Amino acid sequence: MAARAAAGAWVLVLSLWAAVVGSQNITARIGEPLVLNCKGARRKPPQQLEWKLNTGRTEAWKVLSPQGGPWDSVAHVLPNGSLFLPAVGIQDEGTFRCRATNRHGKEIKSNYRVRVYQTPGKPEIVDPASELTAGVPNKVGTCVSEGGYPAGTLSWHLDGKPLMPDGKGVAVKEQTRRHPETGLFSLQSELTVTLARGGAARPTFSCSFEPGLPKRKALHAAPIQPSVWEPVPLENVRLVVEPEGGTVAPGGSVTLTCEAPAQPPPEIHWVKDGVALSLPASPVLLLPKVRPQDQGTYSCVATYPSRELQESPAVSISIGETDEEGQTTGSVGGSGLGTLALALGTLVGLGIAALLIGIIVWRRRQRQGKQRKAPESQEEEEERAELNQAEEPETAESGTGGP
Repeated sequence: MAARAAAGAWVLVLSLWAAVVGSQNITARIGEPLVLNCKGARRKPPQQLEWKLNTGRTEAWKVLSPQGGPWDSVAHVLPNGSLFLPAVGIQDEGTFRCRATNRHGKEIKSNYRVRVYQTPGKPEIVDPASELTAGVPNKVGTCVSEGGYPAGTLSWHLDGKPLMPDGKGVAVKEQTRRHPETGLFSLQSELTVTLARGGAARPTFSCSFEPGLPKRKALHAAPIQPSVWEPVPLENVRLVVEPEGGTVAPGGSVTLTCEAPAQPPPEIHWVKDGVALSLPASPVLLLPKVRPQDQGTYSCVATYPSRELQESPAVSISIGETDEEGQTTGSVGGSGLGTLALALGTLVGLGIAALLIGIIVWRRRQRQGKQRKAPESQEEEEERAELNQAEEPETAESGTGGP
C-alpha cells in the first residue's frame, strides 16, 4: 500500500511538472487586448474545442464554449477558436487551457500562463539633501515610484555602485502601498548613509526601479549630487553683551551677540534662566527696552549640522540706578557681573584709603613726639646755667673772708 501511494504521488508530481513545463508564459499590459490561440482548432466552425481558465475571477476552473455566454465581456471564443480578452486586468492573471480536435481527429492541448504588468512612472528622489556631513548619519532622500504592477523593487547607487544596507554606514527604510481600487503599487525607499572623511566632495546618488517581471527594462531617477561638509573641531561659543557688564539704565537696550566660529554657521537659540526662549534661531538677541522681568542670566546654544550642541558661558543682565549726570551707578533687583566688579573695586579703594590715613596719622604722632622733647632739654640747660651762676658768687665770698 505504501509503495502504491508513493507511486501515485510521483505520478501526480510528474504530471504537474509536465503541465508547467508545457505551458507558455504570456505577459500583457493592463488595459490592452489579448488573444490566445488554440492549437489544432479548425479555422472555420463547427469547432470541436474547449477553453478552461483558472484566474482571479474564478474560484475554480471555468469552462468557456464557442457558443458564448455571460463571460463574453471578459473573454469569449472567436470563430477561429482563439480566446479573446478585450482588456486584461489584474484579475485575469492565471492559467488558460484549450483542448481541440483537429480535422484528423487528433486532440491537441494548449496551455498558457498569463501575467499582467503596468509600467510605473519614472522614479523620483524627493526631499533630496543638498549637503551631507562626513562621519555622521545623513538622510540622502526618498526614492518614490508610483502606479506599477507587480510591485517591483527600488535600489540605490553611489557613484554607479550598488548600495546595500549593512546596518552600519548604509540604512534603507522601505514602504510599499497598494491602491485599494486599481491594485497598483506605490513604493518608497529612504536612504541614510554615513560617509567617510576624506571622500568625494560631491558624490552622486541615484535610484532605480526594477520591474517584478523578467525582460522588463529598469527605470532610473535623475541623480543628485549633494556637497559633503567635514566638520572641524568645535571652538568655544562666546557671548558678547553690549553694554559691557550687562548693567543697563532703566528703559535702556541690551544687545547679546553669540559668536560661534564655524562653517557652515550653526543655528543659534537662546536660553534665559535655564529655560529655552521661544524665538526664531538668530545669532543676535536684542532687548530694546529692558524691564525688570527681563533681568536674569542669558546664554546661547549653537546647534551644528552634525547635531552637536554647544552652550556659551552665561551672562547676567540687570537694571542699574543712574546719578544726576545720567551715569549708571549700581544695580537694582539683580547682582550682575558689572555690579560685583564695582563692589570689589569700592572695597579695595576703601582699604587703600584706610591704610594711607593710618600711615599719615602715625607719622604725625612721631613728629609731635620729637617736638615735645626739644623744649624740655632747653629748660634743663637753663636751670643748670642758673645753678652754676649761683655757685660762683658763693665761692668768691668764701675766698675773701680768709686771713
